Amino acid sequence: MTFRTRVRDESIEGPNPFRWENKTTDDYFKGKKVVLFSLPGAFTPTCSTYQLPDFDKMAEDFRAKGIDEIYCLSVNDAFVMNAWGKQQGLKNIKLIPDGSGEFTRKMGMLVCKDNLGFGMRSWRYAAVIDDGVVKAWFEEPGFSDNCETDPYGESSPQNVYEKLTNEVLGEKVEAA
Repeated sequence: MTFRTRVRDESIEGPNPFRWENKTTDDYFKGKKVVLFSLPGAFTPTCSTYQLPDFDKMAEDFRAKGIDEIYCLSVNDAFVMNAWGKQQGLKNIKLIPDGSGEFTRKMGMLVCKDNLGFGMRSWRYAAVIDDGVVKAWFEEPGFSDNCETDPYGESSPQNVYEKLTNEVLGEKVEAA
């Protein structure tokens, strides 16, 4: 799978010093232990108030347990994801734009949120991935199109961190 991203390029002058760069699932997952979490949308309340900032704050705790990277994925384009990351002041999380929802669809997590005016979006979930293999899955209950609620808890950084175990990471893990 290939994602269209925008990356900062200091050789580009002007107010928008970014260029397009294709990133693949191998770029993100190959040879690494990562936490991937996906959410309905950039700038939305739960995503912006809790999930994204809490993962950013807990990044060092995850690293102490052997996680190399933490990625946040949303069915938003690269421009929106970059603006959201800047607005959030992210230090430890890398954002993955899934503008067309193709990765989300292939993960079986694409849902319709027309009732909120969102269109097609990701259901909220998290995964621990080791060298491209999903080792643990954290999906919010109630998966459905046009869900009236926005469940949050299973995919929270606190829950994912608590569940990181020797089994999940395939090595000895000590509590941070």
